[in-house]
Amino acid sequence: MASLGGNVLPLGPQAQIYLAGVAVVLVVGFCFSTLLVKSTKTNDNPSLLRALWYFVYSCFLKPHEGDKQGTQQDALESFYKSQAGAYDTTRSALLKGREDMLALAAAQLEHRSVKDGQLSQNKRRIWVDIGGGTGFNIEAMAQFVDVPRFFSSVYLVDFSPSLCEVARKRFARLGWDNVKVVCQDARKFRLEDHEPVLDGGRAPSSPHISYFSQKRPEHGGVDLITMSYSLSMIPDYYSVIDTLPSLLAPNGIMGVVDFYVQSEVDVSFRNYTGGLINRHVNFLQRTFWRAWFDIDRVALEPGRRDYLEYRFGTVLNVNSRNYTLGAIPYYVWLGCHKRPMSSALPHEIVEKVDALVTESPYLHPKNHSNALSRAVERAAPEIRSKAFDAAVVNLSANLPLPSFFYQNHHWRIYYDDQLKKHTQFNDEYIYAFTWEDTRVDERILKLKSDDVVLAICSAGDNILSYALQSPARIHAVDLNPTQSHLLELKVAAYSSLPYEDFWKIFGDGKHPDFRSLLISKMSPHLSSRAFQYWLNNHHIFTKSKGGLYDTGGSKHGIRIFRWITRVFGCRSAVKALLSAKTLNEQREIWRNKIRPALLSRLVSKFVVSQESFLWTALGVPKNQLAILEEDHATSDAVCGANPTAKNTRSHAIWEYMVNTLDPVVETTHIAADNPYYLVCLEGKFTRRCHPDYLSPQAHARLSRSNAFDGLRIHTDEIDEVIARITPGTLTVAVVMDSMDWFDPGSNAAGAQITKLNRALKMGGRVMLRSAGLKPWYINEFEKLGFVAKCMGAREGKACIDRVNMYASCWIMTKTENLAPPTPGAEAESLSGSEITKLVI
Repeated sequence: MASLGGNVLPLGPQAQIYLAGVAVVLVVGFCFSTLLVKSTKTNDNPSLLRALWYFVYSCFLKPHEGDKQGTQQDALESFYKSQAGAYDTTRSALLKGREDMLALAAAQLEHRSVKDGQLSQNKRRIWVDIGGGTGFNIEAMAQFVDVPRFFSSVYLVDFSPSLCEVARKRFARLGWDNVKVVCQDARKFRLEDHEPVLDGGRAPSSPHISYFSQKRPEHGGVDLITMSYSLSMIPDYYSVIDTLPSLLAPNGIMGVVDFYVQSEVDVSFRNYTGGLINRHVNFLQRTFWRAWFDIDRVALEPGRRDYLEYRFGTVLNVNSRNYTLGAIPYYVWLGCHKRPMSSALPHEIVEKVDALVTESPYLHPKNHSNALSRAVERAAPEIRSKAFDAAVVNLSANLPLPSFFYQNHHWRIYYDDQLKKHTQFNDEYIYAFTWEDTRVDERILKLKSDDVVLAICSAGDNILSYALQSPARIHAVDLNPTQSHLLELKVAAYSSLPYEDFWKIFGDGKHPDFRSLLISKMSPHLSSRAFQYWLNNHHIFTKSKGGLYDTGGSKHGIRIFRWITRVFGCRSAVKALLSAKTLNEQREIWRNKIRPALLSRLVSKFVVSQESFLWTALGVPKNQLAILEEDHATSDAVCGANPTAKNTRSHAIWEYMVNTLDPVVETTHIAADNPYYLVCLEGKFTRRCHPDYLSPQAHARLSRSNAFDGLRIHTDEIDEVIARITPGTLTVAVVMDSMDWFDPGSNAAGAQITKLNRALKMGGRVMLRSAGLKPWYINEFEKLGFVAKCMGAREGKACIDRVNMYASCWIMTKTENLAPPTPGAEAESLSGSEITKLVI
């Protein structure tokens, strides 16, 4: 019943049933607890049924009154004392992500040891586990490193005497003498009170004496700090988080896993969180989970995580759900000091990254004169990257830098992942492999060690091919973030995996242990956004069917081809084609069995010629389609008999397909030497036929520690990137078929060509491919300081390359500098040699 103003209101039937149910649970609980409560003090290894009862009783039935001392320790004991022995048994299903956090932390520590040139066995590492409870985390870390050898000292800090007692027994059983259990308020823990004084160290002192007389240092000597489902149970979390920087070593790592609820709207404007994939929790779940956990004094308000991200720099960030128990939201976070410790001051690392992105010379503040500064400013005034702009805004507001600055490698350049131009792709790449013949690119470009290359990223295969030729710098550019995620994954795999694992992932397109390898091996080499993406999509490599090459927008074209072969009953013919030992045998199978189905007018009219298919499956925009149709209208196929009937889109597409596929099958052996069509037909590469980046020799070269020092991955439009590169510094720009996308005669095409002219050195080259034999923009290049040369055109039955997807390939060579766009900006168009003279 409820009382209101002295009147008694009757309860409804639903409320009565609810109260009756609560009463029954309480009665049964009381009876059952009287049978078991006497044994809770001594039973450290209860049965599963008994353990579950302890959990239910402690969490939902037992009053949290403790000894009524009113302290946090008393509250913790009230909650944990009766279930300490059963804690680990009952938390395995509830506390997800702990092993992932430990694996990520261990991978970071190992990588940093190698990077610093320190052998694992000689490195004195210290780990502090805040709120470590029963010691589960420390024992679980043994899955990833040898804890007694890897860490010189491990400190478990917890405020619950009952849990600490369980931990002491655990480590006594394991015989790990390097682990010390400290039952103490985390705010009062000082490393110097437990560690011997090292060179430059501080003498142990009482925190009560030193609190007001000494300022806490900016950093300490702890290599790893972890908090596993403890931050949400600390009432005064601000003070605890504030003590952690003074514990953490300059190059140390902090790992946290905990529950959370938050709306993405609250953090969408922050550029330092490391990505927002799955961070949003809807209103109903936010309300329910906060109320549910509040019963046990577990606080899920967003402020705890927000303050953690504010006080540290974010290295990696994962948002996930525990679907075993109702999709409870939890996060895994890895961080480091807010100030990047790889340089003395934050602005130095910002300046270094900015120089690498813009091709500007990096001049350390201590090493350059005023005259030199003036020369550089004259040569390249106000050339700054977007990463620099974002960093300046954050530093001025005392915010952490964007997470890209805290990565172990500066391959990936900062971008705002919330912009519509990036989100329009719906987190899906179009190409799982690159449709550019790298063998032809290598023959045409002949890259040298002093070349500075800018190229469209696509799936990254071409970027890796250029890297094999060791140019000075490669700027990979793509507007679609997920295309760059794919390149990042390949680079991370080179940097961390042996060849056989690398082959399984990118040769077979599958690896049953991909998720484990991603976390424990590749994660130190990935940006937070790329890591989030692949962890969220690990099923691509682990599912039984499909694989990497059955994903992306281009998968629709491959699947439709398979559907056509099934409908026309020629699946066996496709297998026979891939088994053909000679080119003549391949030709016969094509002409008699596959070509009549695939190149039928019916397929062309109702499938291939549709704009939706051309864009979704093949990435062909309407302007490129118009170029194709224009060439067809003036071709011999139309100019002959009955031109009106043949001058249609359907016929144009059909003719283009014939001119593409017939020469490929007639002149290249697909199973032996054409990986581009092999992967479409087979769904994977073979050891016999694959892109050059998948060879053992390529892996041996690109797995070296400095192989990708010159790589910069830009997530932006080409225009935006070249506008922020110092004029006269590029030597090669590979724009693929992107010029086909411009509206014919548009100012946008001329503007991009002008920017390319200004970015390139004299004699620099632009390489492009087109669906047209002589596209309209060739004249634009020739008007704007370039000389055009056709490097291949589809004529007759010859292939211009093994892909043969384009009608022509061109090299545009810069022969003159364009006039500056505005008065007083002459210096911006100076060549690289002129800049060098100014600096000297």
